[in-house]
Amino acid sequence: MNTTSRHPRGAVIAGLVAATLALAPAAAAQSPAAAPQQASGATRLVFDKNPQNPSDSRLRVYKGSALWAEYRAGSGLGSTNDCTRERGWLPNGKWKIRLKDRTYNGQLIKGYAIYLQDMPCSAGTTTRKEMFIHSEMNRDGTQGPRGTNRRWDGDGDYKSWGCVKLHPEDIKKMFRLFDRKGYGWPTHLSVVS
Repeated sequence: MNTTSRHPRGAVIAGLVAATLALAPAAAAQSPAAAPQQASGATRLVFDKNPQNPSDSRLRVYKGSALWAEYRAGSGLGSTNDCTRERGWLPNGKWKIRLKDRTYNGQLIKGYAIYLQDMPCSAGTTTRKEMFIHSEMNRDGTQGPRGTNRRWDGDGDYKSWGCVKLHPEDIKKMFRLFDRKGYGWPTHLSVVS
């Protein structure tokens, strides 16, 4: 084979390697098992609110400074006023995680749930209480009847009364990630916008 026939193949291989390396951080964010092994430090949970569409925000898991997973999440019913109860999104700040449970049995929230501390809104006019990271499911993690708050029916289910809501499969993946050796559970949820 002559050198002119090797050159195009080399260019194609170099292009594939460059594309693979460029996509590696995104792949790691979607697939924790593919994340680099050198990451160390505390596990952190960050909810990054999207002011243009609060129901299309992001919940990210970091190990030290490395991004390990990213999930679509929502908060509120479209209002970016964090002082509006049962409509506004979660206020910015560092929320202590009070409880984590796979079989939570609240009146409205069931199944996989992370219960957050109470926190005042940005204006200090009201305290946001009973805030969770949760989904829509039965207590055992299965889906309930169509049209109930026990079943994930689509994008509209990212809306909440202020809690952070995840797709049922995403919250299950997140719980499994925190339980893995070398990860551990974060102590707080950082909320930013």
